[in-house]
Amino acid sequence: MGKKQKKVASQSPKQAAKVETEGGLTLKDLLSSDVLSKLKLQADEMKQADAAKKEAIRLQAEEKKKAEQKRLENDFSYLLENSDPSWSKHK
Repeated sequence: MGKKQKKVASQSPKQAAKVETEGGLTLKDLLSSDVLSKLKLQADEMKQADAAKKEAIRLQAEEKKKAEQKRLENDFSYLLENSDPSWSKHK
């Protein structure tokens, strides 16, 4: 006998800030402007760090792919297996 689980809708940060507390104030009203600005700055920094990390991973994968291609170009058996069998083009 399984329990039914309710789906919880995830809220965006803007919606979460508008949720009213028991006192009738919103979270945005309760926090000072300094705290809000610090939180926004921290969120921006985290987004930039994440973007930089993704870019570094992409560059590393690209370099790895280039190194593998260069290694394969120097492998004679690979070149024989993957070359065009029609040599008449190269006359």
